[in-house]
Amino acid sequence: MTMQRLLVAKPWIWSFAATAIVWIITVLFTGGASSFGLSQAALTFAAFSVIVGIGQMFVITLGPGNIDLSVPATMTLSGTLALKLMDVQDGMIVVGLLASVGIGLVVGLGNYILIKLLRIPPIIATLSMSFIVQSVAIWSNRGLRIKPPETLAEFATSGLLGIPNVALVALILSAVAWVLLEKSIYGRWISAIGQSTFAARMTGIPVDGTRLVTYMLCAVLASVCGYLLASFSGGAALNMGSEYLLMSIAVVVIGGTAVAGGNSNIPGIWGASLFMFLVVSMLNTYGFGAGVRLILTGTIIIAVILLAGGRQSSR
Repeated sequence: MTMQRLLVAKPWIWSFAATAIVWIITVLFTGGASSFGLSQAALTFAAFSVIVGIGQMFVITLGPGNIDLSVPATMTLSGTLALKLMDVQDGMIVVGLLASVGIGLVVGLGNYILIKLLRIPPIIATLSMSFIVQSVAIWSNRGLRIKPPETLAEFATSGLLGIPNVALVALILSAVAWVLLEKSIYGRWISAIGQSTFAARMTGIPVDGTRLVTYMLCAVLASVCGYLLASFSGGAALNMGSEYLLMSIAVVVIGGTAVAGGNSNIPGIWGASLFMFLVVSMLNTYGFGAGVRLILTGTIIIAVILLAGGRQSSR
């Protein structure tokens, strides 16, 4: 296999190559003094993007128009209610996690009800749900910043053999997602639906049930991410999930998942998440602000979509 064919067949290579380049540039600028710390930080913060990115990837794989804009609000509500329920008690850690999963299931079900029963386009339905979920989070938060249980906070901020624990969690979830996509009937169903909903129905695939499970899975992953992020940051804030609206979409697109649906790419989400964090770090190192970061992010997404279109047309 030639290098050109390899890059076409394995689009996730692009994101890892870009990550390596940005990492080298940043380390060289700092004289190599921050290489270990930068790597640790990249793995930690990329892990949160990976978790929400996997959920968003499943939804986008369903085909054009499928996207979940309720991810940030779901993260906020999950982190807020879980910490409030645990009330700084180590014995309530598992209960808090189960509550987060339950919140995700409810939000995912609500998204699907709006999409299916009311026939609202996914982008509008999930945006509407985000307003509802965010309102509940605001009502339940009441301006308080409850701390996570000490054991949970220590777990979220520490690591094993130099690898952050949150990165290990993201790696485990990535492995589970890969098995679902590559080894299960569910993975074949969402790919088939993304390629052609009509053909999928004709072959007997339960399209509606598969969509329901997918939106619930996305919301559950967002809830788990909110649970971990609130524990990592020392408490839940009402804006804690805001940056993950764009990020959850960006890492999926940059990672090589087909925007038109039908094709997923889990390794690419890791490469894209690491790349996005390192780009932000590099811009901060050079003194650029948030505006430049957002412009660059949008430019990168447009470039990736154009390149993906060019690769598809050349086949």
